[in-house]
Amino acid sequence: MHLHIVLFRAMEVHLIRHTPVNISKKICYGRLDVPLLDSFNDDIWKIKNQLLNKYDIVYSSPAKRCIALAESLKFGEIIKDKRLLEIDFGDWEGIEWDEIDKNLLNHWMEDFVNVAPTNGESFNEMYLRVSNFIETLRNKDFNEVLIVSHSGVIRCFLAYLLKFPLDNSFKIPIGFHEQYIFKIDSDPLLDSIVKMK
Repeated sequence: MHLHIVLFRAMEVHLIRHTPVNISKKICYGRLDVPLLDSFNDDIWKIKNQLLNKYDIVYSSPAKRCIALAESLKFGEIIKDKRLLEIDFGDWEGIEWDEIDKNLLNHWMEDFVNVAPTNGESFNEMYLRVSNFIETLRNKDFNEVLIVSHSGVIRCFLAYLLKFPLDNSFKIPIGFHEQYIFKIDSDPLLDSIVKMK
């Protein structure tokens, strides 16, 4: 009789949101590049103290607010991946929420999972690209991974790895430079969240 031993491998993924942005809460933004607050340099030191000394690889959203953080952490080469971008609000980007057509806005708010902003993407479309990134990552041979991204991407990670409904995603508050630590296993049934900081 032959015994087949299957070894499961888990990588630790540190996913962090970018630092605070200098833009009015009245403005709709996702893909829009927005400036960071002057507290950026102070924020870097706080963030650095929460992270490991080194990572096998660093991924980042191509957005300037994420690249700025990834570069300042100085962990080496950064892989920019478009799948880690924030949701695309299309024609709504950069305008005040109050200026968006009320019918269109209400239609989106009633079903943001499946309805896309004008010329933008739905939350489900975003979820599909983020989950594609996760599965790509699952097949890599890394132990510790750092990802700098956005609140929407973090919500997609939580929904995909913890397997809860997308329409509950926005019930989870995600602050600036908050860190989530996930275990991504070669067996998806063993995926887990380790810590929220």
